[in-house]
Formats: sequence, structure tokens, C-alpha cells
Amino acid sequence: MPDWTDDEGAAATPPPPAEGLKRWWPLLLAVVLAAGLYAWLGRGGASGDVLHVGSQRGGTKALMLASGALDGAPYRVEWSEFPAAQTLLEAIGAGAVDVGMVGDAPFQFAYQSGSPIKAVAVQSATSRPRESLAILVPARSRIDDAGGLRGKRIATTRGSVGHYLLLRALDAKGLKPADVRLIFLAPGDAKAAFDTGSIDAWSIWSPYSGTALAEGARVVADGADYLSGYGFDAANASAATAKKAILTDYLQRESHALDWARAHPEDYAEVLAKETGLPLKIALFHARHLPMARVPLDDTVKAEERDVVAQFRKAGALTGDRPLDDAYLPLDQGAPLAR
Repeated sequence: MPDWTDDEGAAATPPPPAEGLKRWWPLLLAVVLAAGLYAWLGRGGASGDVLHVGSQRGGTKALMLASGALDGAPYRVEWSEFPAAQTLLEAIGAGAVDVGMVGDAPFQFAYQSGSPIKAVAVQSATSRPRESLAILVPARSRIDDAGGLRGKRIATTRGSVGHYLLLRALDAKGLKPADVRLIFLAPGDAKAAFDTGSIDAWSIWSPYSGTALAEGARVVADGADYLSGYGFDAANASAATAKKAILTDYLQRESHALDWARAHPEDYAEVLAKETGLPLKIALFHARHLPMARVPLDDTVKAEERDVVAQFRKAGALTGDRPLDDAYLPLDQGAPLAR
């Protein structure tokens, strides 16, 4: 259920309850069914021929299908769909999903909260695209920048890249989380609250940001000014060992798919629209605003991740103190499986 309280415990006005319930029931059912299927198939050893992959709003699934990257793979991929990184990471931690692409902030939040996950590959934005991650306000709002958020009701998802952006933007303006009314919501519920005026601002990512902007929302803080744009392929820690061979092969295929998508955004967008039901214009916005590529897990990445964790801790959002080096288990440099 959505957390409809702010950081000070004050009640906030929720969106229509029926809409939120209808939105979450399919997700809960999908996770339960996926977990049951996973248990039936068994985790097996490294020779297991099934890889369970989670996809946020169809993005990874559309990417792999459109590019043909999985053609000829000597294993079967079972897909599960999620609205945000938090629910995907919960499924990975529970063992219902083997691997899925998430932003660095939600990964670090989940890892420091004790989840049994590993970052097995790194992706990075090849440019600093604007409007793909942003704090938005309605067109009629008088707020011009993050400094105007003092005392306002701001929605985002707990531990998300939107949450991290909000903390960074407030800090840059000399504000603390306690200076705003922070409300944690799933993207669908936040969209409903944004549309009805129940919140003053929304810190959100693509493709949700593209939809809101197309409907007249304005950007008051852009992620391109605050974040480097790293993301991780997060894997269940047990699966990273038991399915190392097929995970390594999958990650290499995904790397090729990312290269393909940067060169063919229109083709990627067409499949994404079909997979998600997004309007083609919004799917193309997503494809063009998130040009990602595989990068090595180097000292630059690790330094950025220390900053991510430090920002969450400074805001009092994290209490865990797990060693960051233990979060990483890069697999994408191994030998691929025979084609």
C-alpha cells in the first residue's frame, strides 16, 4: 500500500483508492505467480536453462526483443514486469527474479537495507539527457526552482532515483528533507495525485516524466544537473553464483542490445509502445532520452556510489552500513556461451 504520510507523519490526500488498488493487484499477483514458478523450476546449478528477468515498464524486455539480442540463446528467458525499481528489487531479493536493470540509487538503497543482491554489470548514460529524470510541477504552479519547494508536498518513490534527485536538489538550495512535505508513492499513485493537485511537485523518471511533460508539466530541477546516470544490472546473490554462465551470456547480449538501441531509437520505441501500451510519442521520448551503454565497474563508478549512499545517510533515509565493495560482482567480462 502507498505510504500516504509525509516525513513528519502528517496525513496527505490520497488519489482515488479504486484506481490505486486496481493498479497494484496485477503486480502483486504477478510477483506471487513468479515466485511460485521459480520455486517449481528450482534454482538448480549453473546448468539451469531458465533465466528470470525483471523489466521496468517493459523497458528491458522491449530492448531485448526489438534488438533480437536473445536470438539463439541456449536458455529460456522468463519475463516479469514491474512499475518501478523498488518492486523489482524486492522480487530479486526474494529470489523470484534472477536479474533486472535498476538505477544506482534504488540499488544502493536496497543493498544497504540488507537485500541479498549483487551489481553484476554497470550501465551509464552516454550523454546527460534532460527531462528524463526531473522534479516536475503543474503548468499553473508558481514554483520556479528547487528553492521554491520549501513547505510543499512532493511525491516520489522511497529509495528511488527520484528520491535521490530530490535530496540532491534540496541540498543544493540549502534545504533539508524536513523543510518539505515528502510523500512516498508508487509512480501510478503519484501521477494520480499530481493530476488532481493533491501534491505540489513530483520527482520522477522516464517514461513517466515524458507523459507528464506532454500534458503540460514543467521542470524545476533536472537530474542532468545532479546525477551521473549510472544504472546496475542487479542479480539475486544466489543466482549470480548458480547461474553465472547464463547470466554472463545474457549481460553480453544486453550490452549489444544497448548499442543497437542507441542507433535505432525509432525501432526500439515501436516495440516499447506495443509492450507497454505507451503512446508512440512517449515511447520515443524514452528511447531518445535514455541512451545507455555498458561501462566498466571502475573507481569513478565506485566513488559516485559512495556519494549516493552518503546522501541518503545524510538525509536520515538509510541506517545500514554494509561494505560497498561487497555489493559488486561484475560478470559481464566472462566468456560467452557457445552460440
